[in-house]
Amino acid sequence: MKRHTARAVRAGVAAAAAGITLAACGVGADPVLHPELSDDEVTISMNWWGADARTQQTLQAIELFEEEYPNIDVEPQYADWTGYWDRLATTTAAGDMPDVTQFDQIYLSSYAERGALLDLATVDNILDVSALDQNVLDTGRVDGDLYAVPTGATTNGVLVNTTLFDEYGVELPDTSTWTWEDFERTAIELSEASDGEVHGLGPFGGDSFSLTVWTRQHGGQVFDEDGELALDPEILISYWERVLDQIDRGAAPSAAELGETIGLPLDQSGLVTGRTAMGFIPAGQFIAYQSAAPDYDYTLAPWPTDADTEEGFQYLKPSMYWSAASTTEHPAEAALLIDFLSNDTRVAEIFGLDRGEPANPAFRDAVEPLLDEAGRESLAFTEAMAEEVGDTPHITPSGASDIEVLLNRYYQVIIFGQSTPEEAAEDFFNELGDAINAAS
Repeated sequence: MKRHTARAVRAGVAAAAAGITLAACGVGADPVLHPELSDDEVTISMNWWGADARTQQTLQAIELFEEEYPNIDVEPQYADWTGYWDRLATTTAAGDMPDVTQFDQIYLSSYAERGALLDLATVDNILDVSALDQNVLDTGRVDGDLYAVPTGATTNGVLVNTTLFDEYGVELPDTSTWTWEDFERTAIELSEASDGEVHGLGPFGGDSFSLTVWTRQHGGQVFDEDGELALDPEILISYWERVLDQIDRGAAPSAAELGETIGLPLDQSGLVTGRTAMGFIPAGQFIAYQSAAPDYDYTLAPWPTDADTEEGFQYLKPSMYWSAASTTEHPAEAALLIDFLSNDTRVAEIFGLDRGEPANPAFRDAVEPLLDEAGRESLAFTEAMAEEVGDTPHITPSGASDIEVLLNRYYQVIIFGQSTPEEAAEDFFNELGDAINAAS
């Protein structure tokens, strides 16, 4: 199968992350090296996605920043994930990208390589990133240049509803050493013990985080250092075949049941409503699940493995980032806001673990005494897993930011029997490859 290059030219015009072309006006002029803060009144905009709890936390942090710097007014802009990237693509194409934006890894390269993001080395007189772990910080680099400051990082884990296992009298195996056979056998036992009222697991199949972990567990990688699609088609096929096997064996809900939950918010997911007992999640979301279902007790477990599983297949995925627009008229103030959000421990006390285990060790120290039981478990799991992680995978290249959309679409096609995993894999490679080549 053909491998596709993804090296995008910086000045080129290509399809935007949400399918909208970034106009030339969306690319900033050459940045000023080491701009100075203004003594005048300045207004900058700040953009993020998230539920209401995150919005309230962020507004509180903005208020604290404005108290610290009374001449700077921060204009908040926020949305849920679904509409966030479409709006950002539109405003960027119009040359009106927010001054500071919360970013995700799958979109970072697409925006950076178009020149839409500020090279943060130009504002290192204001923005101090020295406290951040270098491996985590490097996830914000594109072609060696820093365009984004990670807020935190997380591994992928298995969320287990221990209340359901206790209720139906099914014993969990030792999750520190469990195999895929242990995992799926236990899921089937729970499905049968509940007479189908609860399914043992909710399968993966439609997100790039779990695909990347699955690929690494089988000795591969999704993208290589040259920005090429390096995913072995057989690994992708096995990823989807696992889902079909789990459905067929009764470990997972039927295709119809799964279809009813696709796209639902977290608080309506099977893991929260008690329809499924285990599922794959970014470990940083543990608190959100526990908060959404206070009547259930959850725990986090590592991924199952096989005898030939490669070590170091887990990795620390950046939860999200702070970036500045190359078009900002106030790069110094934008950098100051990112510095404040990344280094002031009062912000840590406000955010807690909402944006992942903090990338700044001082933030972790500030957060830990304030955590509830769920927060402590989430932090402990990520820190324990951090001792087992391998190298961070190569960044999603420009043009490949629709990988989540494609995976989710083909996942649905497969579970409803409209294509075999082999047919879907071929279509997926062709479609994603075309998108990467279009950005080259």
